[in-house]
Amino acid sequence: MQLRNDIRNIAIIAHVDHGKTTLVDQLLRYSGTFRENEHVDERAMDSGDIERERGITILAKNTAVKYEDSTINILDTPGHADFGGEVERIMKMVDGVALVVDAYEGTMPQTRFVLKKALEQKLTPIVVLNKVDRPNARPAEVVDEVLDLFIELGADDNQLEFPVVYASALNGTSGLEPEDQQETMDPVFNTIMEHIPAPADTREEPLQFQVTLLDYNDYVGRIGVGRIVRGSIKVGQQVVVLKEDGSQKSFRVSKLFGFIGLKRVEIQEAVAGDIVALSGMEDLNVGETVCPAEHPDPLPWLRIDEPTLQMTFVVNNSPFAGKEGKYITSRRIEERLLKQLETDVSLRVDPTSSPDAWTVSGRGELHLSILIENMRREGYELQLSKPEVIIKEVDGVKCEPMERVQVDVPEEYTGSVMESLGERKGEMLDMTNQGNGQVRIEFKVPSRGLLGYTTEFMSQTRGYGIINHTFDAFEPVIKGQVGGRREGVLVALENGKASTYGIMNLEDRGTIFINPGTEVYAGMIVGEHNRENDLTVNITKEKHLTNVRSATKDQTSTIRKTKDMSLEEALQYLSDDEYCEVTPETIRLRKKILNKNEREKAEKKSK
Repeated sequence: MQLRNDIRNIAIIAHVDHGKTTLVDQLLRYSGTFRENEHVDERAMDSGDIERERGITILAKNTAVKYEDSTINILDTPGHADFGGEVERIMKMVDGVALVVDAYEGTMPQTRFVLKKALEQKLTPIVVLNKVDRPNARPAEVVDEVLDLFIELGADDNQLEFPVVYASALNGTSGLEPEDQQETMDPVFNTIMEHIPAPADTREEPLQFQVTLLDYNDYVGRIGVGRIVRGSIKVGQQVVVLKEDGSQKSFRVSKLFGFIGLKRVEIQEAVAGDIVALSGMEDLNVGETVCPAEHPDPLPWLRIDEPTLQMTFVVNNSPFAGKEGKYITSRRIEERLLKQLETDVSLRVDPTSSPDAWTVSGRGELHLSILIENMRREGYELQLSKPEVIIKEVDGVKCEPMERVQVDVPEEYTGSVMESLGERKGEMLDMTNQGNGQVRIEFKVPSRGLLGYTTEFMSQTRGYGIINHTFDAFEPVIKGQVGGRREGVLVALENGKASTYGIMNLEDRGTIFINPGTEVYAGMIVGEHNRENDLTVNITKEKHLTNVRSATKDQTSTIRKTKDMSLEEALQYLSDDEYCEVTPETIRLRKKILNKNEREKAEKKSK
């Protein structure tokens, strides 16, 4: 069988923040893909605003670099388990993976998650030990950890013979030994060319192309990105797309794009082994196979990870609705959610009995909060219910998602972390003392026990703890209450502006969320109560001045710092009878029933 030695297809996989996007930057830079004077951003592959702000990769991206006479197609995959669906599909497009591991942190939960996907597809691995220049880096021990992980995940003999390259992506250096670092990426390129298999050259056979990623463009409509498994494809060619239900639809390839550096370039023809993007078909979907009409031969369907979390998106009906956002109607919100479905295959949007509410299901809190954050930046206003895990039936048994949790904490906090995860029905799997006063503990915890846990964990460990978790499996539902908020909230009694006097009167009752001068409405949540019950409070109360007091007395009193919440924290904080109101400018928490008397009646009824 002939091979295409001029091309390699490789995915870069790693845990969040182990430096894979920075490594891709350096590969682009050292391959001569950019002109000498061309300006390239840091982490050039992270193109979205949110990706840049948070330093995470959300969508898989592909780029191609020229090295000597060959082309290396590199796919940068997300490291976060919420985007695991992307990772799994990427594995179908490549012949090998570069596993990037931090030389100090070693293997982490998502390292296990992404590596497991790669080994299941029988891909050839190479290991890049990144950040070898860090103080406390322990390259030799980490290579042993990686080997143990390969064995534990059932790697075959060929996969266990992986080559290791040592690098510092930030400094642009690499070498075959930790001490031997030179300012070049040649060791990485050479290892890829030597160890990653070349694709088979089957350009004479009938076409097979599988859609792995979707993109959307207002001019050409839906774009399918994928790999040509065999045969060749030309612009203008008549082809059919094979749907999941066995039906066929024919279309003409209107445009064909190849990749070079960070750019998409129009091409006329591509052959087996190439990764390309094509347009011409309106309802192209992930997993479908494109082939000639006279030779329909579908590839195995791509499995897309099931959603594990759902929440209700509701049209904003608070007293402040429409003050800050451009798009507030149910029609606009529905259009936006349906547009998201064009490119996000792990998302589900289902109508509810109300025309103003939709059930949106996704892969996790991060997956859904990024969609919400994008919507609010685009000018949408909406309300969100508390996130809930999806319970599904497996062989007649109700099952819930379980997660594998890894925490790194200073020794003195291990007791309180173990106790709090135990209360959330967590089961301890492993505990290792890492020296220098740090302990690493592994747990298995129900996903619903982790909702809202991060904030509690951070305050327990005074901010020194690191927590990582990744979906493990669906297991029978654990009985009893798991997790949830223990404290009640402080709820505003009437509309108006929060006053300094009103806030100071409430400080000994709990933690306040808003600053003086903030507009509030009756039913809005303004703070957390010290006790378990909710308390309706008058935060707009003004001090009546009489001529007995001195005029300057008021100015000497100061109020404590209020607690600010990010979008994720606000969503995690919600209780069943509350909404999070999101607008382009503000994130507010509120009770579903705003009127105090009606709320109390409903509470009595439910009890």
